Amino acid sequence: MNQEFRIIALSGLYADPRVAEPMRLVAAHLTKAGIDVISTPELAGELSARSVDPDALPREADLIIAVGGDGTMLHAASMTGGLDVPLLGVNRGRLGFLTDVSPDEMLESLDQVLDGKYTCESRLRLAATLSSRDGSKNTSLALNDIVLQRRDTGRMLDFETRIAGRYVNTYMGDGLIVATPTGSTAYALSCGGPIIEPQLDAIVVVPICPHTLSVRPIVIPANQKIEVTLLERDDTNAEISVDGHSMGAFGPEDQLLIEPSENRITLIHPPGYDFYEILRSKLHWGRDSRKRIFGENA
Repeated sequence: MNQEFRIIALSGLYADPRVAEPMRLVAAHLTKAGIDVISTPELAGELSARSVDPDALPREADLIIAVGGDGTMLHAASMTGGLDVPLLGVNRGRLGFLTDVSPDEMLESLDQVLDGKYTCESRLRLAATLSSRDGSKNTSLALNDIVLQRRDTGRMLDFETRIAGRYVNTYMGDGLIVATPTGSTAYALSCGGPIIEPQLDAIVVVPICPHTLSVRPIVIPANQKIEVTLLERDDTNAEISVDGHSMGAFGPEDQLLIEPSENRITLIHPPGYDFYEILRSKLHWGRDSRKRIFGENA
């Protein structure tokens, strides 16, 4: 057996019965294979794993296995901080673009990975720096997306964007999504953004419900910095979220800077991983629409 992954951390929403049972199976299977299984103190007892403080978990682990949906994978990615700890996702959610290992093939896939039969994929992350009017700065890393959105108000937002120091547009609408290729299949997709192949170093900028219909998403090189400022307007109340978690309020005198992070995320895939097959499966591509409308005899 390949000895590359000697210490494996488990992450997941154990309170969810759909997640708890697979986590127990994974923990028992890995322990039987001689792997040192670690988890946070609240989960270690349930999984018969070694208890490790959450902050120390990514420093000790050779691999993190996230059991759940894409939200669980995003949480696992946030746990790594700036450390390059590979992630493997077991899907117990709904769509599961990131968690590509199915429960039926879970143990077999784990054995293949432990035997060194897997592929590595490096995914872009974005760094969002929120500079507040009081001079304070806050930086967060996003694997999926950074979102400017309305907060506690029914009014639209007015905001200005610059890319690579050049003025792009002044938007009026519900907000803005700046997504990685990974995040292009998430919120950005529901707002009309394109799907970006994960290996491309590109960023998609997607307005949310723009007031001007001619406004469309833009795909730019990942090495170009994006600056966003909110314009003064009565009752303007906005916030910035990173991978679904609030980063803080965003006011007219604040500035949001988005740039590629040096800290990327490595995803582990068992043999047979195919991004386009996942798209076909999750988005129901390649099916004869006539059969859905007229039945199997169409």
